[in-house]
Amino acid sequence: MNHAQVRTLLDEKYLHYDQPTFISADPISIPHRFSQRQDIEISALFSALLAWGRRPTIISKCLELMRRMDNAPYQFITQHHDDDLKGLLGFCHRTFCDTDLLYFVHWLRWFYAGHDTLEDAFLVGITQKERLENFHNLFFSLADAPQRTRKHVATPARGSACKRVNMYLRWMVRPDTRGVDFGLWQRLSPADLICPCDVHVERVARRLGLLERKQVDWLAAEDLTAHLRSFDPLDPVKYDFALFGLGVEGEM
Repeated sequence: MNHAQVRTLLDEKYLHYDQPTFISADPISIPHRFSQRQDIEISALFSALLAWGRRPTIISKCLELMRRMDNAPYQFITQHHDDDLKGLLGFCHRTFCDTDLLYFVHWLRWFYAGHDTLEDAFLVGITQKERLENFHNLFFSLADAPQRTRKHVATPARGSACKRVNMYLRWMVRPDTRGVDFGLWQRLSPADLICPCDVHVERVARRLGLLERKQVDWLAAEDLTAHLRSFDPLDPVKYDFALFGLGVEGEM
Protein backbone atom coordinates (compact mmCIF):
# COMPACT_ATOMS: atom_id res chain seq x y z
CA MET A 1 0.00 0.00 0.00
CA ASN A 2 1.12 3.56 -0.61
CA HIS A 3 0.89 6.36 1.97
CA ALA A 4 -2.56 7.51 0.86
CA GLN A 5 -3.98 3.97 0.87
CA VAL A 6 -2.64 3.29 4.37
CA ARG A 7 -4.21 6.50 5.63
CA THR A 8 -7.54 5.67 4.01
CA LEU A 9 -7.52 2.22 5.62
CA LEU A 10 -6.62 3.55 9.06
CA ASP A 11 -9.20 6.35 8.90
CA GLU A 12 -11.86 3.81 7.98
CA LYS A 13 -10.87 1.38 10.73
CA TYR A 14 -10.56 4.16 13.32
CA LEU A 15 -14.19 5.09 12.70
CA HIS A 16 -15.15 1.42 12.83
CA TYR A 17 -13.45 0.59 16.14
CA ASP A 18 -13.72 3.87 18.08
CA GLN A 19 -17.27 3.12 19.15
CA PRO A 20 -19.01 2.56 22.51
CA THR A 21 -19.22 -1.14 21.56
CA PHE A 22 -15.41 -1.23 21.94
CA ILE A 23 -15.66 -0.50 25.67
CA SER A 24 -17.14 -3.64 27.19
CA ALA A 25 -14.37 -6.01 26.06
CA ASP A 26 -11.51 -3.64 26.89
CA PRO A 27 -9.88 -2.61 30.20
CA ILE A 28 -11.14 0.93 29.59
CA SER A 29 -14.51 -0.47 30.69
CA ILE A 30 -13.31 -0.24 34.32
CA PRO A 31 -13.00 3.57 34.53
CA HIS A 32 -16.22 3.87 32.52
CA ARG A 33 -17.99 2.48 35.59
CA PHE A 34 -17.31 5.74 37.44
CA SER A 35 -18.38 9.37 37.08
CA GLN A 36 -16.15 11.27 39.54
CA ARG A 37 -12.94 12.47 37.89
CA GLN A 38 -10.61 11.11 40.57
CA ASP A 39 -12.34 7.72 40.55
CA ILE A 40 -11.89 7.60 36.78
CA GLU A 41 -8.22 8.52 36.79
CA ILE A 42 -7.34 6.14 39.65
CA SER A 43 -9.26 3.16 38.24
CA ALA A 44 -7.86 3.93 34.79
CA LEU A 45 -4.29 3.99 36.14
CA PHE A 46 -4.69 0.52 37.65
CA SER A 47 -6.54 -0.80 34.59
CA ALA A 48 -3.87 0.44 32.20
CA LEU A 49 -0.88 -0.67 34.25
CA LEU A 50 -2.39 -4.12 34.83
CA ALA A 51 -3.21 -4.51 31.13
CA TRP A 52 -1.09 -7.43 30.12
CA GLY A 53 -2.40 -10.87 29.28
CA ARG A 54 -5.87 -11.77 28.04
CA ARG A 55 -8.37 -8.92 28.16
CA PRO A 56 -11.09 -10.94 30.00
CA THR A 57 -8.59 -11.79 32.74
CA ILE A 58 -7.39 -8.18 32.98
CA ILE A 59 -10.96 -6.94 33.34
CA SER A 60 -11.77 -9.61 35.93
CA LYS A 61 -8.74 -8.73 38.06
CA CYS A 62 -9.45 -5.01 37.82
CA LEU A 63 -13.04 -5.56 38.91
CA GLU A 64 -11.73 -7.58 41.83
CA LEU A 65 -9.40 -4.74 42.77
CA MET A 66 -12.21 -2.18 42.61
CA ARG A 67 -14.33 -4.40 44.86
CA ARG A 68 -11.46 -4.57 47.35
CA MET A 69 -11.57 -0.76 47.34
CA ASP A 70 -15.33 -0.80 47.99
CA ASN A 71 -15.93 0.38 44.39
CA ALA A 72 -14.92 3.86 45.55
CA PRO A 73 -11.21 4.09 44.73
CA TYR A 74 -10.69 7.79 45.46
CA GLN A 75 -12.45 7.57 48.81
CA PHE A 76 -10.52 4.41 49.67
CA ILE A 77 -7.19 5.94 48.67
CA THR A 78 -7.65 9.18 50.58
CA GLN A 79 -9.63 8.02 53.64
CA HIS A 80 -8.56 4.45 54.41
CA HIS A 81 -7.32 3.35 57.82
CA ASP A 82 -4.54 0.84 58.30
CA ASP A 83 -7.03 -1.97 58.98
CA ASP A 84 -8.68 -1.30 55.60
CA LEU A 85 -5.45 -2.25 53.85
CA LYS A 86 -5.88 -5.84 55.02
CA GLY A 87 -8.54 -6.18 52.32
CA LEU A 88 -5.87 -5.67 49.68
CA LEU A 89 -3.67 -8.50 50.89
CA GLY A 90 -3.55 -11.47 48.56
CA PHE A 91 -4.32 -9.50 45.42
CA CYS A 92 -2.16 -10.60 42.51
CA HIS A 93 -2.23 -10.29 38.74
CA ARG A 94 0.72 -11.98 37.08
CA THR A 95 3.76 -10.39 38.78
CA PHE A 96 1.83 -7.44 40.27
CA CYS A 97 1.05 -8.46 43.85
CA ASP A 98 -0.01 -6.93 47.14
CA THR A 99 3.43 -5.47 47.92
CA ASP A 100 3.16 -3.45 44.72
CA LEU A 101 -0.48 -2.59 45.32
CA LEU A 102 0.18 -1.28 48.82
CA TYR A 103 2.88 1.04 47.51
CA PHE A 104 0.56 2.29 44.75
CA VAL A 105 -2.07 3.09 47.37
CA HIS A 106 0.53 4.74 49.60
CA TRP A 107 1.86 6.90 46.77
CA LEU A 108 -1.58 7.87 45.54
CA ARG A 109 -2.63 8.96 49.02
CA TRP A 110 0.55 11.01 49.34
CA PHE A 111 0.04 12.60 45.92
CA TYR A 112 -3.64 13.45 46.37
CA ALA A 113 -2.84 15.12 49.69
CA GLY A 114 -1.21 17.89 47.66
CA HIS A 115 -2.97 17.69 44.29
CA ASP A 116 -6.50 17.53 42.96
CA THR A 117 -5.67 15.47 39.88
CA LEU A 118 -3.11 12.94 38.68
CA GLU A 119 -2.62 15.09 35.60
CA ASP A 120 -0.24 17.19 37.70
CA ALA A 121 2.13 14.21 37.90
CA PHE A 122 2.62 14.21 34.12
CA LEU A 123 3.24 17.90 33.46
CA VAL A 124 6.97 18.24 34.18
CA GLY A 125 9.01 18.23 30.99
CA ILE A 126 8.85 19.57 27.45
CA THR A 127 8.76 16.33 25.49
CA GLN A 128 6.61 13.30 26.18
CA LYS A 129 9.78 11.33 26.90
CA GLU A 130 10.74 13.80 29.61
CA ARG A 131 7.25 13.78 31.10
CA LEU A 132 7.15 9.99 31.40
CA GLU A 133 10.66 9.86 32.86
CA ASN A 134 9.75 12.53 35.40
CA PHE A 135 6.52 10.72 36.31
CA HIS A 136 8.47 7.53 36.95
CA ASN A 137 10.96 9.39 39.13
CA LEU A 138 8.17 11.09 41.06
CA PHE A 139 6.29 7.84 41.54
CA PHE A 140 9.31 6.20 43.14
CA SER A 141 10.48 9.24 45.06
CA LEU A 142 9.11 8.07 48.41
CA ALA A 143 11.63 6.55 50.76
CA ASP A 144 9.87 3.20 51.11
CA ALA A 145 9.40 2.51 47.38
CA PRO A 146 9.99 -1.23 46.81
CA GLN A 147 12.59 -2.02 44.19
CA ARG A 148 10.42 -4.82 42.81
CA THR A 149 7.60 -2.39 42.01
CA ARG A 150 9.68 -0.35 39.57
CA LYS A 151 9.08 -2.82 36.75
CA HIS A 152 5.36 -2.05 36.86
CA VAL A 153 5.79 1.62 35.88
CA ALA A 154 7.82 1.80 32.68
CA THR A 155 10.13 4.66 31.78
CA PRO A 156 11.75 5.72 28.50
CA ALA A 157 14.98 6.10 30.49
CA ARG A 158 15.28 2.31 30.35
CA GLY A 159 14.36 2.23 26.67
CA SER A 160 10.84 0.92 27.27
CA ALA A 161 8.10 1.68 24.75
CA CYS A 162 5.91 2.40 27.82
CA LYS A 163 2.86 0.81 26.22
CA ARG A 164 0.65 0.83 29.30
CA VAL A 165 1.53 4.36 30.44
CA ASN A 166 0.98 5.68 26.92
CA MET A 167 -2.39 3.91 26.81
CA TYR A 168 -3.34 5.52 30.12
CA LEU A 169 -2.45 8.95 28.74
CA ARG A 170 -4.49 8.27 25.61
CA TRP A 171 -7.49 7.53 27.80
CA MET A 172 -7.06 10.61 29.97
CA VAL A 173 -5.89 13.21 27.44
CA ARG A 174 -7.51 12.43 24.12
CA PRO A 175 -10.93 14.11 23.75
CA ASP A 176 -13.25 11.65 22.09
CA THR A 177 -16.70 12.64 20.90
CA ARG A 178 -17.25 8.99 20.02
CA GLY A 179 -17.39 8.08 23.71
CA VAL A 180 -14.40 5.80 24.38
CA ASP A 181 -11.49 7.94 25.60
CA PHE A 182 -12.23 10.40 28.40
CA GLY A 183 -10.31 13.59 27.56
CA LEU A 184 -10.40 14.67 31.21
CA TRP A 185 -6.92 16.20 31.16
CA GLN A 186 -6.66 19.37 29.11
CA ARG A 187 -3.20 20.69 29.96
CA LEU A 188 -1.56 17.95 27.90
CA SER A 189 -2.00 17.95 24.13
CA PRO A 190 -3.27 14.95 22.15
CA ALA A 191 -0.75 15.96 19.48
CA ASP A 192 2.11 15.06 21.86
CA LEU A 193 0.86 11.59 22.80
CA ILE A 194 2.82 8.49 21.83
CA CYS A 195 1.03 5.46 20.37
CA PRO A 196 0.89 2.42 22.69
CA CYS A 197 2.81 -0.43 21.05
CA ASP A 198 1.33 -3.79 22.02
CA VAL A 199 1.82 -6.99 20.01
CA HIS A 200 -1.25 -6.35 17.83
CA VAL A 201 -0.29 -2.76 17.04
CA GLU A 202 3.29 -3.79 16.32
CA ARG A 203 2.31 -6.58 13.94
CA VAL A 204 -0.13 -4.48 11.91
CA ALA A 205 2.18 -1.46 11.86
CA ARG A 206 4.98 -3.58 10.41
CA ARG A 207 2.69 -5.00 7.72
CA LEU A 208 1.62 -1.51 6.75
CA GLY A 209 5.20 -0.24 6.62
CA LEU A 210 4.73 2.09 9.60
CA LEU A 211 7.33 0.41 11.79
CA GLU A 212 10.72 -0.84 10.66
CA ARG A 213 12.80 -0.82 13.84
CA LYS A 214 13.37 -4.40 14.96
CA GLN A 215 13.29 -3.71 18.69
CA VAL A 216 10.00 -2.50 20.14
CA ASP A 217 11.41 0.20 22.38
CA TRP A 218 10.85 3.90 22.99
CA LEU A 219 12.45 4.85 19.67
CA ALA A 220 10.11 2.44 17.88
CA ALA A 221 7.09 4.00 19.60
CA GLU A 222 8.29 7.46 18.59
CA ASP A 223 8.90 6.33 15.00
CA LEU A 224 5.46 4.77 14.70
CA THR A 225 3.84 7.89 16.14
CA ALA A 226 5.75 10.07 13.68
CA HIS A 227 4.20 8.08 10.83
CA LEU A 228 0.74 8.42 12.38
CA ARG A 229 1.32 12.14 12.90
CA SER A 230 1.78 12.48 9.14
CA PHE A 231 -1.85 11.29 8.80
CA ASP A 232 -3.23 13.45 11.62
CA PRO A 233 -0.81 15.83 13.37
CA LEU A 234 -3.36 16.90 15.98
CA ASP A 235 -4.59 13.43 17.02
CA PRO A 236 -2.08 10.77 15.91
CA VAL A 237 -2.92 8.17 18.55
CA LYS A 238 -6.52 7.88 17.38
CA TYR A 239 -5.05 5.31 14.98
CA ASP A 240 -4.29 3.08 17.96
CA PHE A 241 -7.92 1.97 17.60
CA ALA A 242 -7.37 1.02 13.97
CA LEU A 243 -4.05 -0.77 14.45
CA PHE A 244 -5.20 -2.64 17.56
CA GLY A 245 -8.57 -3.50 16.07
CA LEU A 246 -7.08 -4.84 12.85
CA GLY A 247 -4.72 -6.97 14.89
CA VAL A 248 -7.01 -8.32 17.59
CA GLU A 249 -9.77 -9.10 15.10
CA GLY A 250 -7.29 -10.93 12.87
CA GLU A 251 -7.89 -8.68 9.86
CA MET A 252 -4.13 -8.30 9.35
